[in-house]
Amino acid sequence: MGITVQNITGSTAMVIWPKMAGCVDSFYSIMYHPNWNSMLSSYSRKSFQKEERVPTTRSSFVVENLTPLTTYIMCVTCQSANPSSDQCRVFNTLERDPGSASSTKKELALGIWLTSSVLLLIIAAVLLYGCLHLLCRRRRERLRERDGTSKQQHEQPWTKNAAYVLDEASRQSQQTQDAEEKHPGSIQLATIIENLAVCNEPIVPSSKSQEQVPVTGQHSAIN
Repeated sequence: MGITVQNITGSTAMVIWPKMAGCVDSFYSIMYHPNWNSMLSSYSRKSFQKEERVPTTRSSFVVENLTPLTTYIMCVTCQSANPSSDQCRVFNTLERDPGSASSTKKELALGIWLTSSVLLLIIAAVLLYGCLHLLCRRRRERLRERDGTSKQQHEQPWTKNAAYVLDEASRQSQQTQDAEEKHPGSIQLATIIENLAVCNEPIVPSSKSQEQVPVTGQHSAIN
């Protein structure tokens, strides 16, 4: 059975084989291995690194994910049979495809962009949370300052009145002490005059005494 390998690129290759009339199994086995050395390896199923299975209704298959600039051996057999030399082909992959290289770069750039976008979103969220927390704290401090100022404004009139009363009382007592120290005689004379005025005030008899005096006079006159 002769097989052919066509459409070889840096990462893919198409293998074509004729249908096997004597294959009674339900699928074909496509086996391939890189860096094949026929002198050191045998054509046994265990010697192959990769194996793909396709239905017997097909006669071609595209192998993917190959390594560029690499020598491969590929064999096609029935399900349970070991391959022979006429069922295998050796081929070399080409350089990396420009399209695949550009797609790889695009995927890498997209991954970097997504990662950086996520990091930027996280940083922005952290900064926004910090700003909101700081604004709330400043607002609470302003409200506390306003409450303290209003309380002080309510307490100031009472404090001023009390201070004024105390100041007036201390001023009057100081003036009295100064007057006593400067004019002790006048203070005593004023005190004596006040006492004499109190003594010279007429004694007003009570209503009962006024009633008793006439009654007593009348009684003595009758007698």
